[in-house]
Amino acid sequence: MKKLLKFIPIQLTLFLIFGILVGYYCKVTILVALTGYLVSILLLGVIYLLTKTYQNLVFLFTIFSWITTFLIGVGTITLQNQLNTNVHYANNTHFVEGEPVKSILVIDKVLKPNAYYFKYEGEVEALFYSKTKGKVLLNVEREIDCKILNVGDRIMVKSAFQKINKPLNPNFFNYRSFLEKQQIYHQLHISNNQFVHIFKEINIKSLAADFRNKVNKALQKNGFKDDELAVINALLLGQRTQITPELTEDYVRAGAIHILAVSGLHIGILLLFLTVIFKPLHYLKHGKFWASVAIICCLWMYAVIAGLSPSVVRAVTMFTAVTIGVYLNKPSNINNTLFISMFILLLLLYPYYVFDVGFQLSYIAVFSIVWIQPKLNQLLTVKYWFLNKIWQLFTVSVAAQLGVLPLSLFYFHQFPGLFFISNLVIIPFLGIVLILGILIIGLSLGNFLPLFFAEIYMNIIKSMNVFVAWISNKEQFVIQHINISFLGMLALYGFLILMVSWLYKKNYFKTKTLLISIIFIQFIFLYEKYNVERNKEFIVFNKTGNSLLAIKRNHSLTYFSSEKSLQKFDKIIENYTLGRNSKEQYFKNNRFLFFNEDVILRIDSLGYYNVHSVKPTIIVLQNNPKINLERLLKKFQPKIIIADASNFKSYAKMWEETCIKNKTPFYDTSKKGAFILKRQ
Repeated sequence: MKKLLKFIPIQLTLFLIFGILVGYYCKVTILVALTGYLVSILLLGVIYLLTKTYQNLVFLFTIFSWITTFLIGVGTITLQNQLNTNVHYANNTHFVEGEPVKSILVIDKVLKPNAYYFKYEGEVEALFYSKTKGKVLLNVEREIDCKILNVGDRIMVKSAFQKINKPLNPNFFNYRSFLEKQQIYHQLHISNNQFVHIFKEINIKSLAADFRNKVNKALQKNGFKDDELAVINALLLGQRTQITPELTEDYVRAGAIHILAVSGLHIGILLLFLTVIFKPLHYLKHGKFWASVAIICCLWMYAVIAGLSPSVVRAVTMFTAVTIGVYLNKPSNINNTLFISMFILLLLLYPYYVFDVGFQLSYIAVFSIVWIQPKLNQLLTVKYWFLNKIWQLFTVSVAAQLGVLPLSLFYFHQFPGLFFISNLVIIPFLGIVLILGILIIGLSLGNFLPLFFAEIYMNIIKSMNVFVAWISNKEQFVIQHINISFLGMLALYGFLILMVSWLYKKNYFKTKTLLISIIFIQFIFLYEKYNVERNKEFIVFNKTGNSLLAIKRNHSLTYFSSEKSLQKFDKIIENYTLGRNSKEQYFKNNRFLFFNEDVILRIDSLGYYNVHSVKPTIIVLQNNPKINLERLLKKFQPKIIIADASNFKSYAKMWEETCIKNKTPFYDTSKKGAFILKRQ
C-alpha cells in the first residue's frame, strides 16, 4: 500500500476526490472556489520557479500540488452544480415550488416504471418560454391508452414542481438524497392528457435509444420475450428497466448482480474480441495505429448504445487508456491506469460519479483483484492447466468479493455465501454469451436469424436464470440483516488493507497494527451496540390507511396495532429492526402505553377517551375518530397530539387548526414522517 501511494496519479486522484466531497457537503460558492483555486495555482507557479534555484523546496511544491488538486475538486463540483447557476429552473423568476407552471421538457432517460407511474428523467428547457436547464423526475400515470415517451421527446407540461419526499419511516432508502446526487431536486406528476408532444429532438442519446428500440423489436419478432429479453437488454444494451424485481433479487442473492450491469468485465471481453478482429490491420503500414483507433471508436460507440451509464463510461475510459498504452508500447501499470481513468472521469466528465454506488463498487472490485488476487493465487500451486484456470477464476472472484464486502454490507446489508459458485459457472461462459449475443442482434436486425440459433441462445439465457434462481434459493447461505455504520465500514477497510499488506510482507510493526485494527473494529461495534441498546424509543410509524406504534427497550420491541396481524407492516418492521439491532418482538393491542414518564393514549375510530384513572401526556389519533378535539385538549392538556396516516387528510388538517388555536403541538406523520421520541 505504501508503494501504491507513491504513484503521483494515485495521490492526485485521492486529493481530487477529497475536494469533491468537501465541495459537495460544504456548499462552497463559485466565487470562493475560484478564488482559492486561482491563489493556489499562483503559489504553485511561484514555488515551481523557486525550485529551479532552491532544490530543498521540492517538498513544498508537492504539498501545494496536493492543495491545488484538492481545490480543483472543490471547484469542479461547485461549477458542475447547476443550482449555482442563474439558468437553473429553480432560480427562475417564474418558478414557485408546489404551484402549476408551464414548462418544456426533453426526455433524457427512460427509468424503470412502477405499478402506478411510467418514470422518466427529463431536462427542463424552459419555464414560461424562459430558457432554463436542470433535471427533474417525471411521473406519468399508467392508464389504458397511456402514451409511452422515448428519449429525445420534447413535451409541454403544466404541472407543479414538487420536492421529492424523504423516507417517512426509519432506515428506508433515501430516494431524495439519491436523486440529489444526480442533480435531480424536483418531480412532476401528470396524467396522460396533461402534456403535449411538440417534436422529437435528434441527438446522440435519442439515436442510441432508437437503435435499442429497433433491436428489441427485432428480437421480439424472433421469439425473445420476458426474462430472456430482459437479460439480453441488461447484458448487451445496458438497460435494466425490463428486469423484474424477482429476477433482480435472484441475481443479488446469488452474488451475480454485476453480470447484469455492463461494466469492466463486459468491456474487457469486448476489447479482447475487437483486438482479435482488428489484428490483421497490424500487417499494413501504420496498421497498429488504425487498429487502436478502430478499437477505441468501437468501444465508445458501444458505450453510447449502452446508455453512457457510469459503469460503462468508467470501463471504456480505463480500457481506452490500456489500448493507448499498448499502442505506445508502454509497460502499463494497472494501478496508474485505474486512477488516471478515475481522475479523467471525475475532473473532465462528471464529478458526481463519486457518489454512484456502481462506480464505487466497480473501482474497488478491480483494484481488489489487482492487489489481492496475486496473494490468494500463491496459496495453492496447481499443475494441471484446466484446474489452474478454475483456481485463478476462484481467486479473482474471492478477491473482488473481499474488496466490495464492507461497501456491500453498508449499502445492502447482506452477503451471498455462494457467490463463488455462481461466478465459477457463469463468468467462463460470459464471453461466449456476449459474443453470441452481438451476433444474434446483428442477424435479427438483418432478418437473417435462423430459428434454431435463436432457440439455442434463449435456452442458454434461460439456463443461466434457472441456475441463478437455484443458488438464490439456498437461503441458508445468504447472510442477511447485517447493519454496519459508515465508521464500521471504514474500520473494515482499514483491517482489509492492513491484512493484505501483512500478507505481502510480515513484520512486527505490521502484525501489531493489524491486531490493533481488530481491537478497534470490536470497540466500534461494541460502542454502537451499547449506544443503540441504551436508547429507548417510542415511535408512530407512517403507513397509509394503517396504524402501527412501537416501544423499544434494549433488545425488546413491542408493536401496537388494531390489526389482527403485522404482515402488511413486514417491510417497515424489517427495516426498523435492522437499524435498532432488536431481536425480541411482541405484539399487543393496548389502548394505554407507558413510556418512561409519559402515558400514551390511542384513540381509534370508536372515539372513546373518557378515562379517569390516568392522565395521558401523548395522544395518538388513528382510524378517523369522530371527537371534539377542543374538549379533549381542555380535559387532558397533553404535551402533543399525533395523527398517523390512517386518518383522512381533511381530518388531520382540521385537528391541526384546532391544536394551533389551543397552542398544543401537533404532529402529522403523513407530512413529516414517523414520529420518534427518544429517551435514555
